[in-house]
Amino acid sequence: MIPNVLTIAGTDPSGGAGVQADLKAFSANGAYGMSVMTALVAQTTTGVSEVHEIPPEFVTAQLTTLLDDVRVDAVKIGMLANAEVIRAVVAALDRYAPPFVVLDPVMVAKSGDRLLAPEAVSALRDELLPRVDLITPNLPEAADLLGEAEIEDPADMPGQADRLAGLGAKHVLLKGGHLRGESSVDLLYGDGISEFLSSERVDTTNDHGTGCTLSSAIACGLAKGLPMEEAVSAPAMPQRPNIPMILFPAKKGACSILKARQLHMARKEPNEKPARSETMRSWGYFLTKENRDFIKPKYVPWKLEGRSGSILMMTMRQTTISPAATK
Repeated sequence: MIPNVLTIAGTDPSGGAGVQADLKAFSANGAYGMSVMTALVAQTTTGVSEVHEIPPEFVTAQLTTLLDDVRVDAVKIGMLANAEVIRAVVAALDRYAPPFVVLDPVMVAKSGDRLLAPEAVSALRDELLPRVDLITPNLPEAADLLGEAEIEDPADMPGQADRLAGLGAKHVLLKGGHLRGESSVDLLYGDGISEFLSSERVDTTNDHGTGCTLSSAIACGLAKGLPMEEAVSAPAMPQRPNIPMILFPAKKGACSILKARQLHMARKEPNEKPARSETMRSWGYFLTKENRDFIKPKYVPWKLEGRSGSILMMTMRQTTISPAATK
């Protein structure tokens, strides 16, 4: 059975973040995607120019109309804009009790533009957090929620994750991408779990929409019945937190990304590498030498019903290629 996954979030006309990125991630992870809009955001990869907040009554109307009709196996929550919208979502969660809720606490865009009113932080922390199964804050968001300074040492991550779990979330995925060092370290914490997840850091600022896509992919894993540890690891193959993707080059600013668990199913003999043009033609993009330096292709053998071949996987750590590399 294909799982149904709902995103409750704001929009991004560039398609790199927000509802648009969530729906792409749902499809890439084998789920049927649905959406409830909380805000219409005029933004690109370079910044936010204007936000039109959806009235909370209409957010409620969207939620009740959908949830009265369609089975929802998991909910991913992103931008909520203000306290009134947060309370509308909380009321719907209480009424319909979806099996899993993943919260990506969108507060500030990568460009620095604020997407959650400062006075709404307490509503998110005190009213919504106790109702979620997983919260996925980065270090600035975690500090904002806790009202404390941003940590600078991975050794401080378990303590901060514990304080976040103390607010009511069953699990915390504390993302350490803002830390310095050759490795990027995340921490999955809660319900007896305290596990660091580390991978090689990619030196780039082009990371528009990565948090949206990661939390959406995790929601898909939970909707499929995966345990929390596996759902957090599943968005990446062959190792977390690498997320397979293809590029959507921007004219300026950070590149957007279209991430897919499976870039191309190449039904070839094991280890036979499809031609580059053949691999990418269906997506309309072609890899350059510079891109390959970042992406690191890998051919993964597969077997199914007596047949075998290889899958070409493109992996990179929650990030995108610089605009110069896409020319």
